[in-house]
Amino acid sequence: MKSERLVDIEGYVHPRFSAVRSALAKQLREGGGGASVCVYHRGEVVVDVWGGVSSPESRWDASTMAMSFSTTKGVMSTLVHLLVDEGVLRYDEPVATYWPEFAQHGKERVTVRQLLCHEAGLFSIRSRIEKADEMLDWSRMTELLASSRPAYEPGSRCGYHAITYGWLIGELIRRVTGSAIADVVRTRLVEPLGLDGAYIGAPTSEYHRLAMLIRPPQRRPATTFSRRATRAAVKVGKAFGAKYDPAFAIDALMPRGALDFFFSPRVHEGPIPAANGVFTARSLARMYAMLASGGVLDGERFISEKTLREAIRVQRRSVDVVVGFPMRWRLGYHLVGTTRGVLPYAFGHFGFGGSGAWADPERNLSVAMTLNRVAGTPFGDMRMLRLGAAVVQSCS
Repeated sequence: MKSERLVDIEGYVHPRFSAVRSALAKQLREGGGGASVCVYHRGEVVVDVWGGVSSPESRWDASTMAMSFSTTKGVMSTLVHLLVDEGVLRYDEPVATYWPEFAQHGKERVTVRQLLCHEAGLFSIRSRIEKADEMLDWSRMTELLASSRPAYEPGSRCGYHAITYGWLIGELIRRVTGSAIADVVRTRLVEPLGLDGAYIGAPTSEYHRLAMLIRPPQRRPATTFSRRATRAAVKVGKAFGAKYDPAFAIDALMPRGALDFFFSPRVHEGPIPAANGVFTARSLARMYAMLASGGVLDGERFISEKTLREAIRVQRRSVDVVVGFPMRWRLGYHLVGTTRGVLPYAFGHFGFGGSGAWADPERNLSVAMTLNRVAGTPFGDMRMLRLGAAVVQSCS
């Protein structure tokens, strides 16, 4: 696709943040595809740019949305915090209080907090389903998880629930609201915050806005990813003095047929709330701008300072047994790194493929990027880290 090398960048950039435009242009020039970047600083939009192509026939434009894989988890986690603030959920209440069927095989005391911190021991998916398209069956997936035995004593360690997190948190939300995830996203986030594109599983009416994902090169089918990722995780785990089991990562990240499924139109047919959220960068940046500014946006409060303080406090600093290094889990958010280092007060969620969104309350800053050229591994993609460095440098 030679047209992927289009690198004209459109949109608005405050003069102080011109380095961000340059970082995006370089990324598209070197890798192709298309992308959007949006940045809020002190409650104001300072970057809102896009460029490249959304498909072989179409340019990326201001309304383009892209499936953003695990970046979706940050949106789902924010929904939980809004519901806690409303008083319909409590962090330290057992999940079974809201979802009685969950109280099986020693999970009676697993709390909402432990789900959000990836401490429930329910990360396995490859060993639970035969093929990836089973993930579209909400009832099947939630029943499987409710009847599953944890891989370790809940609360004793953390293990990234890369895909199962979505149904665990999603079913919890569904139980307390009585509404489908799509409706909760719309009524709790999209409409109150005025977001221009945020869906978990895109409705057919919005397909015309979706960017076509560009698959990473597959020199050796799906094993290329798993071997590289697990080798890297083993090395990092050893550096932190931790014992790491690569089998955990494969079980958590690689259901059979996942790559074919995630790059097919079928992926949008139902909600997979850990993976198939589709967003504009504007929507993600605006949501995180509210969190970065203490729960207030455009003079309106959306979440209390008390709830937000608890949501973004680091809960666990130990090595994650699935990814092999400390994620510094907050309640559903992880640490934020850039090529200039880790931002100590920032939180958010990155996704396989290169997308990501985060907030930094210290700088009253939020950053989001959506794109369609998917990289080869979830932990070796530097694009979001380089972009974040350009943003932070522009703030200083």
